[in-house]
Amino acid sequence: MKTIIHPQKNAVVKINLPCSKSLAHRYIICACLSKGHSSITNITLNQDIMATIEVLRHLGAKITIDGDRVDIDGIECWHYDHEILDCHESGSTLRFMIPLCALISEDVVLSGSKRLLERPQTVYEELFAKQGIKFERNQQKLIVGSRLTSGTYVIDGNISSQFITGLLLALSLLPEDSELIIKPPFASSSYVELTIDVMARFGAKISYVNDHQLHIQGNQGFIGGNHQVEADYSQLAFFAALGTLNNGIKVGRFALDSKQGDKAIIAILQKMGAKITFNDGYYEFYPSCLHGTIIDLEDCPDLGPMLFALSTQAQGQTIFINAKRLRIKESDRIQAMEEELRKLGCEISSSEDTVYVSYQPKIKPLAALDGHNDHRIVMALSILATIAQDDVWIIGSQAIAKSYPRFFEDLASAKIKVEHHEDN
Repeated sequence: MKTIIHPQKNAVVKINLPCSKSLAHRYIICACLSKGHSSITNITLNQDIMATIEVLRHLGAKITIDGDRVDIDGIECWHYDHEILDCHESGSTLRFMIPLCALISEDVVLSGSKRLLERPQTVYEELFAKQGIKFERNQQKLIVGSRLTSGTYVIDGNISSQFITGLLLALSLLPEDSELIIKPPFASSSYVELTIDVMARFGAKISYVNDHQLHIQGNQGFIGGNHQVEADYSQLAFFAALGTLNNGIKVGRFALDSKQGDKAIIAILQKMGAKITFNDGYYEFYPSCLHGTIIDLEDCPDLGPMLFALSTQAQGQTIFINAKRLRIKESDRIQAMEEELRKLGCEISSSEDTVYVSYQPKIKPLAALDGHNDHRIVMALSILATIAQDDVWIIGSQAIAKSYPRFFEDLASAKIKVEHHEDN
């Protein structure tokens, strides 16, 4: 799909954003690991969440969907139906499920998009090799054998917190206690905090021995219950940028005490000079004059694409550090944003781990933009396009379905003219 964004001032409206995708994965998986029934509300169904649901159904979970509510009867007995578990493009689904699949007493086959299967899995490969667990992968599929055992695990903390979450979920189900030692630097530790918090809501306890060691009690019983998923701070970044760069916006509903790492968007924008207020679950963002600064993306890499685009409107230079993990997401998000921002007349450059963006007050589209099959690239470019000097075409805009299917509808509700064309 091709989308045209017609630049104009947005209307100052209230927009309720989707639930946190990170939290939704965790709530659904924990509910499936629980005894009894769970009802999870305020679920936004997107491609990633549906991938997790379908994988769990193939492993014996009973899951029904009614609007924004997901009802789940926990897996009493793990049963693999021998269908290939298609994770599509969801890194969370794949990495959360691999250790859980290693608890099943037979080989389990997982698949996903080419880009997903190319993403690093060395943490699991090395751990499973030490235990003699089958772990075979190629460009089409990944085969996981059995059986994961309790023990002490030492893993690198600078690749992805998704490996840590997967191990925490699986090890808590084993008969004996385990220890998880994370070699520094411990990147995206806030996502591990999310996992620990959600597990605790289902009755499973994880404790810190120190800043880099976790104790996982064995034989834990997850208990079903009713839970509501809060709104997504990573999606807030896009409409926060719209309000700051364009004409103001109100966005909700959010928990001010949220543990989401991407809540960092608020502090980052304030550091850049943005005016923001919070009242009754809604943030209000006002048009602001921004200035460049240094932004550390180590614990909030998903904010990168929108912040790269936003910083083109910040006077001076903005420097992003600890950014290299953006290169192994749905796309190489640094390279992708460099290519596309340059088509808008912007100045951006990078090393492996650092990105430099200079002030460019006039956004001049020189060619159609490419979404790089990456939802966050499409959304970031769409927001910046609202202040361009001419219409902006974005090719591959359907990528938003991965995390935020109604993104363009919400943008249109703010009176931004959006026009879609199907590919020929």
